[in-house]
Amino acid sequence: MADTSMLWPAFAMAGLTLAVWLRMYVERIGQMKRLRVHPQKVASQRDMLAQLPDTRAADNFRNLFELPVLFYLALVVATLTGQTGPVSLTLAWAFVALRALHSLIHCSYNRVMHRFAAYAAGGAVLWLLWGWLAWGLLK
Repeated sequence: MADTSMLWPAFAMAGLTLAVWLRMYVERIGQMKRLRVHPQKVASQRDMLAQLPDTRAADNFRNLFELPVLFYLALVVATLTGQTGPVSLTLAWAFVALRALHSLIHCSYNRVMHRFAAYAAGGAVLWLLWGWLAWGLLK
């Protein structure tokens, strides 16, 4: 049986995405009720931005489908090529931790430079993971 250790960071990222999705849902419904916004008035992204002032969770939810797409693929590549050792696993968990930090900042106080630092660090870890996997295939 193949080593499935690299799949646990994927489950963690999926859990983070679920948590942000639930927060987005609760915030949107709450804002719509408080502001008495009819659902049809937020039928498009443009309408949503015009009607609802707090888009932090929605913005973060979209972010979770940008760089993390490459992360999920890296985990599949690592698993299929047998590169599930401590370096790959550590980089994978570091990416998850940095994305969780990014989401926490984004969905709460949203200080851009703090959020950017977490984003940039997570991106660097992701590119290191891809470099490590490429190096492993070349060996």
